[in-house]
Amino acid sequence: MKKVVLSLFSAIAFMAFATSSTAQCNASKAQVKQVAIEDDIVDIALGSKDHTTLVAAVKAAGLVETLKSEGPFTVFAPTNDAFAKLPEGTVETLLKPENKGQLTSILTYHVVPGNLDANAVVAAIKSGNGTASVKTVSGGTLKAMIVDGNVMLKDENGNTSKVIATDLKGSNGVIHVIDSVVLPKS
Repeated sequence: MKKVVLSLFSAIAFMAFATSSTAQCNASKAQVKQVAIEDDIVDIALGSKDHTTLVAAVKAAGLVETLKSEGPFTVFAPTNDAFAKLPEGTVETLLKPENKGQLTSILTYHVVPGNLDANAVVAAIKSGNGTASVKTVSGGTLKAMIVDGNVMLKDENGNTSKVIATDLKGSNGVIHVIDSVVLPKS
């Protein structure tokens, strides 16, 4: 069952992102450097001026070593602007050592096991008659769908995030940039 769900999501991820990646990338404010395949997903995030908040959060949660491991991982990476949409003081509060567990839960909700490129995501969405559900590393569920030609993620609270850049491939996975932080059910 896990292989079927992962394969389905992989297919959805690939297709959804491929279909909408050109429009999304053109509209994106995210600036990400071109990466060599030797770079892992942490190195890619470190090289992006639009992901400094995410990098700080990954460090505070103690997830750097994990995300530098073999993987593969698919990371839906919120930009600095995405974190700025959270209520004032949220990021600062989450970065405190006493909130490490909550921060880890939120960050691992943005990570899916496997290497799901844009074509796989789109294929899964199409195979799922318009939506695809995927289990995150935290154990939660994200739903992927295409809305007005854009791949969107819906979190367990009903909030959505648009994928604005796709297929930033690293040695241990792939990053897709999103415009809002997705949150697990609290």
